[in-house]
Amino acid sequence: MDKKEVPWSGRGHNYTKTEIDAVIEAMTQADPLTQGTHLAEFEKKFKHYLGIEHAFAVANCTNALDLAALLSGLRNGDEVIIPAHTFCATAIPFARTGAKIVWADIDPQTLVVSAETIRPLITEKTKVVVVVHLYGLMSDMESIMDLAKEFGLLIVEDCAQAIGADINGEKAGTFGDFACFSFHGAKNMSTLGEGGMLVVRSNELASPVLGLRHNGSRPYRGERDQYWKPAMSNVESDIDGIWPYNFCLGEIACAVGSTLLDRIDEMNAQRIARATRFIKAMRDYPEIVFQKMPTGFKHIYHLLAARFDSPKYGKSNDDFIRLMSTKYRVKVIVQYYPLYRYPLFIKNGFGEANCPNSDAFYDNMVSFPFHLWMTETDFDYMIHATRAALDELRR
Repeated sequence: MDKKEVPWSGRGHNYTKTEIDAVIEAMTQADPLTQGTHLAEFEKKFKHYLGIEHAFAVANCTNALDLAALLSGLRNGDEVIIPAHTFCATAIPFARTGAKIVWADIDPQTLVVSAETIRPLITEKTKVVVVVHLYGLMSDMESIMDLAKEFGLLIVEDCAQAIGADINGEKAGTFGDFACFSFHGAKNMSTLGEGGMLVVRSNELASPVLGLRHNGSRPYRGERDQYWKPAMSNVESDIDGIWPYNFCLGEIACAVGSTLLDRIDEMNAQRIARATRFIKAMRDYPEIVFQKMPTGFKHIYHLLAARFDSPKYGKSNDDFIRLMSTKYRVKVIVQYYPLYRYPLFIKNGFGEANCPNSDAFYDNMVSFPFHLWMTETDFDYMIHATRAALDELRR
């Protein structure tokens, strides 16, 4: 086996000539360069892709989560249930509201939250539940929405890693009251490094978003004697007591997003095919345990994460990662430190949790390089290197 180097990449995919041409066209022709026709087209195509009524492009997924937190009406004394096993951006916007974060555990097999892990945490103060579809696999939204109906809860879907994932054909982002998508550079679809989308179910909750997203700016009502007076646009408050933000996504990024929506399903299919091949190649190595995918669920494999479970051989995930990186030059990593372990959350009063499954998975996890632009030669090498390393650790 010829030695190669397989890095961990923060670039999820490459761009085709079609996307490059869209950038050039928007760069040279768009006027204005924000809040223009490309934004409208991107939102229109995204709504069609999901089959929903309200979608708002924003500068990143954190902005979408910020808006969802604001629109949820959370206040001091309220409680919001959030998975502990996720990226910090899931939780920070809800912490800003003054609500108390209650950490939810993950299911040990699917590695996402479930109705069973959420239910024991619900109190009379619970107002919102944030559900993260992690690594490309959705939580069981039907049972979670039943729970929401039972207790009168708002549901926020964090779909940052799940564009195109579905349950029996119903796409991620179409179940909850809000859904937040990411087009960060590492994601399955990226609008040149940053970008996001907020989906809102109800007309009432959707109505303030345009002002909240863009500094409260809007046209003046009615006719004016002189179009330039008192100013080009008015500024108003959309929610009493809430100052607006500037979360706008530029026209060039929107042009790329519109174009990528035409091939996101194709890119996801490539990820699924590769992940399936990798997982099958590990079937003789039960010490590598991948996410369990329930019947009817479509996993779009944003990442290829697994649990290293090898007590029989007296080895740890550290032993595996060290061997993969030093001998085989494949940069396997560990992700998503449980949020309650971070000093940021501890010093703000969110350091307590009862999440044994999150702890156990993090303490034993491995995440393989899985960028779509990895060559077939490098991908085959990673398969062979992984098998060779596991064989070596067994000795």
